[in-house]
Amino acid sequence: MLYLGHITFNPMYIQYANTYFFTATALNWNIIFDEEAKKIIANSLKYLVENNRIILLGFVVMPNHIHVIWRINEDFLIEDVQRDFMKYTAQQIKFHLQAVDPEKLEQHLVNAKDRKYQIWKRKSLSIPIDNNLIFEQKLNYIHENPLQAKWQLVDKPEDYFYSSALFYATGIDHLNMLANGFE
Repeated sequence: MLYLGHITFNPMYIQYANTYFFTATALNWNIIFDEEAKKIIANSLKYLVENNRIILLGFVVMPNHIHVIWRINEDFLIEDVQRDFMKYTAQQIKFHLQAVDPEKLEQHLVNAKDRKYQIWKRKSLSIPIDNNLIFEQKLNYIHENPLQAKWQLVDKPEDYFYSSALFYATGIDHLNMLANGFE
């Protein structure tokens, strides 16, 4: 612990300041994220990294939900980053589905004043991460997601393309957007 006057700084907290485990789910848990939708989500995360809004420490894009560990850069508020990410990805996924699978898009028809379709469930989850134990637990949870009995998408976490598992297993960042959360 560092003591500066009346303020106590925990070095572990400083390391994880503005770091969150974020989960967003498709409306009604609909399986909506095909290959193109997954690319849209991954490219949106990459955009946030390239524009210095976030440091991406871990992620997985599943057929109907995403999990992300990100550190929000100091100049931005988590609420703004989440809102912009959710709004942009919803709009792009809606355009994609209008073009290739209008029936699937109809599953997201809502009776709302401000929109005709809703891709994401309203209340996303954002949990602060303030220590290595929580970081490791959430990262393992993310990487194990594609192996769950419900999904069985791959045999090993690092084989799932839309995940940070390969990066943590081998150091290969095939999407060029990750930072190591253990450093």
